[in-house]
Amino acid sequence: MAFPLTLGTLSFLAAVFWGGPLIRLLKKYRMGKQIRVEEPTSHQVKMGTPTMGGLMILIPVFIITAGLNLINVLGLTLIGRSVIVPMAVLVAFGVLGAIDDYMGVRGMGKAGGMSGRTKIAWQILFALVVALVLYFGLELRSIAIPTIPDKIDIGLWYIPIAVFFIVGGSNAVNLSDGMDGLAGSLSAIAFAAYGIIAYLQGQSFLVAFCFTMVGALLAFLWYNAHPAELFMGDAGALSIGATLGTVALMTGQWLLLPIIALVFIAEALSVIIQVGYFKWTHGKRFFKMAPLHLHFELKGWSETQTVQRFWLCGILCAMLGVALALA
Repeated sequence: MAFPLTLGTLSFLAAVFWGGPLIRLLKKYRMGKQIRVEEPTSHQVKMGTPTMGGLMILIPVFIITAGLNLINVLGLTLIGRSVIVPMAVLVAFGVLGAIDDYMGVRGMGKAGGMSGRTKIAWQILFALVVALVLYFGLELRSIAIPTIPDKIDIGLWYIPIAVFFIVGGSNAVNLSDGMDGLAGSLSAIAFAAYGIIAYLQGQSFLVAFCFTMVGALLAFLWYNAHPAELFMGDAGALSIGATLGTVALMTGQWLLLPIIALVFIAEALSVIIQVGYFKWTHGKRFFKMAPLHLHFELKGWSETQTVQRFWLCGILCAMLGVALALA
């Protein structure tokens, strides 16, 4: 674990030093957060805060991971080529999210950003390519079930399941990115949990990648702590969620992702329930507002209370997920 933890520290330092110049750059080009009119009034003060902060995470992780892979050319095996897969996912979904952020800030598109159909189409396309690489390239096609010692080969079913987990993870994290420190802290916890699972499996290269992600996410939280100086934006949320789904698939313990990332799942389900109930009842709402964190804020929880209680739940869920991986 010494090497992955060192990488995490290096990633943190690199991202923290890069954060200040990035904030100034985003302010210079007026890449400010847009707030929905229907959001709680306490959120209106966030208007104009620099978004697209996911670049603060993506760039250091990419440089460190790519740099270690280049060192392999010299004959030193510091990180495996298989880690190129989650790194590629991070970059691809990050670029998609950055384009959406830019369009949103500039008021481009009918809805002030990339249309939902266009975005989901690109997500599915990227996820399908990754699923095919995992299946045919890395020969991953099994599921690990707690208490059952041997993994079960599920054949070609692995491909649509992989697409679902990657796209679902991407959107779940994106929906959770609505309060200072919420998505970043929950993501760091989830990557740490899968880093431990990968360590227990002896996947040293994947452990290194996970803790590089943890370090960068903690650095992002340095600037995203309440009151936030920087927001993650789709550039961060879409890429982090998709990468988390990819890491879960690479460990074979993807069945544990709904447990480890239970808060993210709850946030996504709250939106699905809200929309479905609204259509079914012709205008009634199941929650005061969705996603779920806004519901609790409108019930009287402060933003800080909501975030802290959610990440406490995230820690407990991660502990349970690691425990089940050991079962």
